[in-house]
Amino acid sequence: MASVRFGSVIRQFSTTAARAKLVTPPIHVFGIEGRYAHALYSAASKEKKLDVVEKELKHIQTLLKKELKLSEFISNPSVKRAQKRDVLSAIFKKQNLSPVTINLFDALADNGRLNKLQGFFNAFSKIMSAHRGEVICTVTTAKPLEQGHLKELQAALEAFLKKGEILQLETKVDPSIIGGMVVNIGDRYVDMSMATKIKTYTNLIKQAI
Repeated sequence: MASVRFGSVIRQFSTTAARAKLVTPPIHVFGIEGRYAHALYSAASKEKKLDVVEKELKHIQTLLKKELKLSEFISNPSVKRAQKRDVLSAIFKKQNLSPVTINLFDALADNGRLNKLQGFFNAFSKIMSAHRGEVICTVTTAKPLEQGHLKELQAALEAFLKKGEILQLETKVDPSIIGGMVVNIGDRYVDMSMATKIKTYTNLIKQAI
């Protein structure tokens, strides 16, 4: 069923000639949200409107946070899909959003996927970051890193990047890891936390007893 719905998304985004071949995104994002994000990336790429669509999606995110009644309306399961589609389409047309973006929301509404909006927004954002050569890296530590240590860490992480790639570093604090750090960079994950080491040693001790 998912593949059938995805096919309908592609049909709504592309002309008969254009859908002969989809534009492959720079990274693959899994799940239903990823499928819609891939379809939008392909459609927007063909029309050379990636930057336009990205700005429009950010505008829609801001709109939904500001207009709580609209947000509640599209999340209300008792409202028919067609009604949600028509209301959103009317709003977006009035705001002169591109047909690519409007078609995307038509598809989300028709297929009952408006409840996946946040995941879709995140998926498309990841694809666009990769499109610009950005590599998102999240570093989690038990306490905030000092500025000097942060600079050393950034330099070490940049050494793993390919030519033309740009590091987008985000730091988080999670006291539960006790010490060390957990690093997510691109599709790689490295757990160097003290909590994980303690758990590993504890399991080894239990196996030895």
